[in-house]
Amino acid sequence: MKYSISDISRIIGTDNLLKQPESKIERLLTDSRSLTYPDETLFFAIKTPSGDGHKYVRELYDAGVRNFVVSHIPAEMKDVDDANFIQVASVIDALHRLASHHRAKFSIPVIAITGSYGKTTVKEWLNQLLQDDLVITRSPRSYNSQIGVPLSVWNLDPSTQLGIFEAGISLPGEMKRLKDILKPEIGIFTNIGTAHSSGFESVEEKCREKASLLDGCRCVIFNADNEMIRSAVPSAPDTLGWSFTDSNAPLFISDMTVGETETSISYVYKGGVRQALRIPMTARYDVENVIHCLAVMLYLGFAPEVISSRIEKLTPVGTRLEVIEGVNGCLLVHDSYTSDFNSLLPALDFMRRRATDERSSTAIVSDLMDGSIDPEKTYRMMADLLVRAGVKRMIGIGPELKRHAGCFTIDTQFYDSTDDFLAKASPRDFNKELILVKGAPSFGFGRICEMLEARQHETVLEINLSAVVDNFNAIRSRIRPTTGIACMIKASGYGAGSHELARTLQAQGATYLAVAVHDEGAELRRAGITMPILVLNPIVENFHAIFADNLEPEINNIDFLRTLIAEAERYDVREFPVHIKIDSGMHRLGFRKEDLPEVIEVLKSTDRVVPRSIFSHLCAADDPMEDDYTQMQFDYFDSCCRELLAAFPERKILRHILNSTGITRFPEHQLDMVRLGIGLYGIKTMHDGSQDDLRPVSSLHTVIISLKKWPAGTTIGYNRRGVLKRDSVIATIPVGYADGINRHLGYGNACMIVRGSKCPTVGTICMDACMIDVTDVPDVRVGDRVEVFGETIPVETLAETLETIPYEVLTSISQRVKRVYYRE
Repeated sequence: MKYSISDISRIIGTDNLLKQPESKIERLLTDSRSLTYPDETLFFAIKTPSGDGHKYVRELYDAGVRNFVVSHIPAEMKDVDDANFIQVASVIDALHRLASHHRAKFSIPVIAITGSYGKTTVKEWLNQLLQDDLVITRSPRSYNSQIGVPLSVWNLDPSTQLGIFEAGISLPGEMKRLKDILKPEIGIFTNIGTAHSSGFESVEEKCREKASLLDGCRCVIFNADNEMIRSAVPSAPDTLGWSFTDSNAPLFISDMTVGETETSISYVYKGGVRQALRIPMTARYDVENVIHCLAVMLYLGFAPEVISSRIEKLTPVGTRLEVIEGVNGCLLVHDSYTSDFNSLLPALDFMRRRATDERSSTAIVSDLMDGSIDPEKTYRMMADLLVRAGVKRMIGIGPELKRHAGCFTIDTQFYDSTDDFLAKASPRDFNKELILVKGAPSFGFGRICEMLEARQHETVLEINLSAVVDNFNAIRSRIRPTTGIACMIKASGYGAGSHELARTLQAQGATYLAVAVHDEGAELRRAGITMPILVLNPIVENFHAIFADNLEPEINNIDFLRTLIAEAERYDVREFPVHIKIDSGMHRLGFRKEDLPEVIEVLKSTDRVVPRSIFSHLCAADDPMEDDYTQMQFDYFDSCCRELLAAFPERKILRHILNSTGITRFPEHQLDMVRLGIGLYGIKTMHDGSQDDLRPVSSLHTVIISLKKWPAGTTIGYNRRGVLKRDSVIATIPVGYADGINRHLGYGNACMIVRGSKCPTVGTICMDACMIDVTDVPDVRVGDRVEVFGETIPVETLAETLETIPYEVLTSISQRVKRVYYRE
C-alpha cells in the first residue's frame, strides 16, 4: 500500500518543504543495512543507545534512497536538492504516528500477544490454524519492540482480514505506545518470567505493564492458574482465563495425559460439553501455548471438531536462524521459522550480511505457504527479491515453485519434493557458496542441512547471537553514550568462533574488535569484517600484511615501535594507528611512566604512526580486598594519560582501562572506551546481582548413542575405576577429552543434564566418549539430548570443579566440535 511523501508529512504533523512531494512510499526502513528497494523506501533516522541513523543518511542517499525522516539534516546533506527530508523532534514518535494512522485505516480484528516467552510460537500456530479461513498479516519473526511493532503494522493491506502481532517491552510506559498502535480486539498474555526485567523494579511491575496491553480488548486470554497474571489482567467483555484446577473457569482443562509423542487433554468451554483434544507436542510450555490458541479458536466460534483436526496437524515453530559451516568451503544459513514472502526478506537480509567476494549466494527454498490470493504475483515478487538480494542460484522445492518457474530469471533448478532433491543432488554440487536453506516445516529441510554440513559430529557447541546482542546492550546501558566499547574476540571468540561474533558486533556498532595475534585479525578481514581491529600481541614478521589489513597493533616496548616505524617507511605507510600499552600494575607487558618521554619523542619524530589510544589492564578488579591497589592503578594510568595527551593536543587519543568487571564496579573510570571480554559471553565475574542481566552465549550439547543396564558391582571404563554401587542404566555419549572435556570431570565429579535430570559421570573420560549414569531419568532413550554445560549447568560450575576459570573451559572446546550459530 503506497502513500505519497506529502501525505506522510501531513500524517506525521509537519509542514516541511518537500523537493519531490509526489514521491511514492511503500516501504519503511530503520536499519540501513537492510535496504532492498531504495526507490520506494522512507528511512527513519532513529537514535538508539548503540547508534544514530543520521550517520547513514548519506550512504543511503548514494544507494538511491530519496526520502528521510530526521531530527536534523546531516551536514553532508545540506546541499542535496533532490531528496525529501521530513524534520521532526522525535523520529521514533513520527514512526509511531504513521503506524497508528495506517492501522486506523483497517476495520479488522487484531490479536495482540504479550508475555515473557511463547509470543512467536503462539502467533505462528494461530497463523497455521486460521490461514485457511482468513488472510492474515502478522509480525515478521519477533518484531515486537518500539520499532518492530510499527514496522509490522505497516504490512497491513486491503486484503488483510486479521492481524496477529507480538508486543514486547523493556521499560515502564512502553506498552501504552504499542497498544495505541495495535488497537487489539483480542489480547493474549502467554506467561511471565524474569527475561528482560532489568528495566523494572520487580517482576510484578513488569507483569502489570505487559497486562496493560489487554486493557480495552473485547477478549482477554491468559493462564488463570498464574496468580500474578490473573491479578494484573484487566476485565473484558469476554475474559477467557483458562485453568487446569478451577472447574468454574471459562475454559477448564479437566484432564491431561502426556504420552511419548503427544499430549491428550479434555476441556470444558463455558460449561458446555466435555471435548477431547490431541496435541502433537509433549513439553508443558508447548501444551500451554496450544491452549492459548484453543481459546482463540473457541472465541472465534470454530466447531470443536474443526479445532481438533487442525491442532493435530500443528508443526513445531523453528524460531532460530542458524549459521553452520558447510561442505567444500560453503556457509549455510538455515531458517526453519516459516516459509512465506514476508519472512523471506529478513532471512535474505541476514544472509546478505554474511556475503563475501569468495562465495556466491544460493537460495534453497520451498513453496511459499502464505495463502496468497494471487500466487503468480507473489512468486514474481519473490523472484525480484532474490535478484535484489544478490542471489545467483535458486533451488526450488515443491510443486508451486515448479509451476511458477517462468517467474525467475536467475539460474534455477526445481524439484518436486525434498526427497526428490536428496535423491538427485549431492554435496559435490556445491562449492564456495553462501547458501540460504529456508523451507516450510513440512518440507523437512533439516535433512538438506545434514547433507551439506561440513561436520557431522553429534556434539555441538551452540552460540546464541541474540544473547551476544543482549549482553552488548546490557553493558551499553551502563556507560555514557560517548564511551566506546572494544569487544574482545581473541582465542577464537573465547572458543565460540570469531567470524559470526564479529559480524554481530560490527552490526551492533562496537567501536573496536580486539584479537590476540595478527592471524586472528587477518582471518576477520578475509571474512568481510571492516571495522577497526586492535591486535594485542602483535609479534609480526609480515608487516606488509598488518598494514594491508589495517590491523592496529598494541605497542608495549620501544624496540617494536621503532621496528614498526621502519617498516612503515619501507612500505610508504603514513599515520598508521597504534595503541600504547601502560603497565600500571599487572607487571606483564607495557611501558612504565619513566619510559614515556622516549615513547613521546619517537612518536613525535615521525608521521608514519600515530597514537590512537592509550590503555592499561587491571589485575584485581574483581577483588574488593585489592581495591586500594586498583585505585593505585587508576591513578598511575591517569598520570600516564595526562603526559601522553599533553604531548599531542591536536589529536584525539582514546583512553581505556576497564574490563568486564571494572565496567560494573568502577563506572567512574570508563573514560573514552571500555573493553568488554568475558561479560560479552554471559559469564558473570560478580555474584552480587549486578551482572544478573547477562545471558550465557555458549552451550555444549551431545546425544546418547548407547544405553545398557548393568548390575551393582560392574566396573565401567578404563582401569575399572568406575564401580557401580547399584543396578544402573549407563549411557555412552560421544564427547571426550579430545573435544575439550577435562579428564578430571570423570568419576562423578561432574553431572550432565538429560530430560531435566542431573546425571553424574561414571569412570574415566575417554578420548572420544564418556559415560553417565541415567538410572533416574524417566523414559530415557538413545538419541536423547545431553547438556554438558549451558542453561542448566553453567560453565562456571565446571570451572569450579576443575579449580580454574570459565575462560579455560570455553577455550578448551576443540575445533572438531561443530559450531552452530543462531539468532532467536
